[in-house]
Amino acid sequence: MSRSQVRRPAGFVGFGDDDSSCPILHVDMDAFYASVELRTRPELIGQPVIVGGGGGRGVVLSATYEARALGIHSAMPIARAHRIAPQAIFIEPTHGLYSEVSAGVMEIFESITPIVEPLSLDEAFLDVSGALRRLGTPTSIAHLIRARVVAEQGITCSVGVASTKFVAKLASTRSKPDGLLVIPIDKVLAFLHPLPVGALWGVGERTEESLHRLGLRTVGDIAHTPLDTMKRALGEAAGVQLHELSWGRDNRSVTPHQPDKSIGNESTFNQDVDDPEVILRHLMRLSDQVAGRMRNAGHVGRTISIKIRFADFSTITRSRTMQVPTDTAKEIFDVARGLYEGLGLQRVRIRLVGVRMEGLDDASEAPHQMTFDEPAHGHRDAEVAIDALRSRFGATAVQPGRLTPGKTEQKGQE
Repeated sequence: MSRSQVRRPAGFVGFGDDDSSCPILHVDMDAFYASVELRTRPELIGQPVIVGGGGGRGVVLSATYEARALGIHSAMPIARAHRIAPQAIFIEPTHGLYSEVSAGVMEIFESITPIVEPLSLDEAFLDVSGALRRLGTPTSIAHLIRARVVAEQGITCSVGVASTKFVAKLASTRSKPDGLLVIPIDKVLAFLHPLPVGALWGVGERTEESLHRLGLRTVGDIAHTPLDTMKRALGEAAGVQLHELSWGRDNRSVTPHQPDKSIGNESTFNQDVDDPEVILRHLMRLSDQVAGRMRNAGHVGRTISIKIRFADFSTITRSRTMQVPTDTAKEIFDVARGLYEGLGLQRVRIRLVGVRMEGLDDASEAPHQMTFDEPAHGHRDAEVAIDALRSRFGATAVQPGRLTPGKTEQKGQE
């Protein structure tokens, strides 16, 4: 997507170019998943394109700005998106590709500065203080990043440049798509105060309703409301936080990537399922996915949990902690199966199942290799070989025998 193929958002204004006290960048890819898909479908550029799958219960993963103009947004049920925009083009997601592009984007960031804090596959904070002498001003660095992302990954991004993480993130949002917005330190309040209260971090629908009941509609309204009033209305912590943010005060530093606290996958069925064999097949599939992600990230874990959501949307979780950490699908599935069977569910309709590994350690420092017995070690060797085959031939190149679809198989969103 080239710069000429996107439009500056309505109401976009500049706030100056003095970036001398603005070492914080927030970089956010534009319609990331959709943009990645359009790299190989240039004929769809400019069209309302929606990325999502999983049948009637799937959700929108991403949408081009043309689709967003029709009322489509991320996390919207696919069925509703079809009703709202039947003329849109729907594309099934290609998950492995997004991770690959994300890794390339993060490599660009890390070549600029080691102080990179990823927030997701498609956005991150950067502190470029240490790169100024080498690469120029924060704005120059932002231009460099945007140019490299286009040249090396074929997608666009928007960048906010500011003195704090909070303001930089708001600035990148305001500059979308394919934009750059600098908020000089002496212009922060002029930028912040006209924004709606919902722009503040921590303001969800319920808090926004509470603020509206107080007659507070803009960030400036919050800033000029006595702190005691805010604390009485929202509680001590929330009241203080929103008051500080309304004056542009955010003391958090950019924190380089933190190790994953957990790794998990979930599967939502197209129709509620009450067949234990189908549930077990999905638990095996999810265990296989979680194990692969852990090995790819260099993690092992001790605590395995399952998540079961019933037809009425009630949800339960069960977990078990192992003495020895693992990253093998067989061991994860064995525990997941035991947890599921221990629930004693008989023909209970289930909407969603999930598998998660917690208590993660660095695989290179964990003693699991030395304590594995021979059969378990053999399973791991086999799974590592499967990883290599999947990397070369695709995620579905090799599957456990139990995952061969049967007559009762349900295809879920994973």
